Amino acid sequence: MARKHRVLMAKPGLDGHDRGARVVSMGLRDAGYEVIYTGRRVTPAQIVSTAIQEDVDLIGLSILSGAHMTLFGKTLDLLKEQGAGDIPVFGGGIIPPDDAGKLKEMGVKEIFGPGASLPSILTALEKHLPR
Repeated sequence: MARKHRVLMAKPGLDGHDRGARVVSMGLRDAGYEVIYTGRRVTPAQIVSTAIQEDVDLIGLSILSGAHMTLFGKTLDLLKEQGAGDIPVFGGGIIPPDDAGKLKEMGVKEIFGPGASLPSILTALEKHLPR
């Protein structure tokens, strides 16, 4: 039996609204992924530590607070510092298009905004899964 792909879903920072992260988590789970959800208000260090401990294939960050540049960047930096920079990171939330482009330049693989369909998310994420 093949191992399920593992995804860590996290809400970094002080953002308390997690409906989108939960909906995407359930959709990924229904599509056959093993989803580990950290809950709200976690730090980049907690996210990276959990991702390494759980040996995940992807990390999904959801944020609505406007701190995406800082918190996504810190998470990417910590992944690299701890030798896990090969774990693809995707993000979602209220992220202006200009910032989405900057985040991709920093290393975030995909950015999904409100209303992104689960099939579009699954198609995009499959490009970044290990074979």
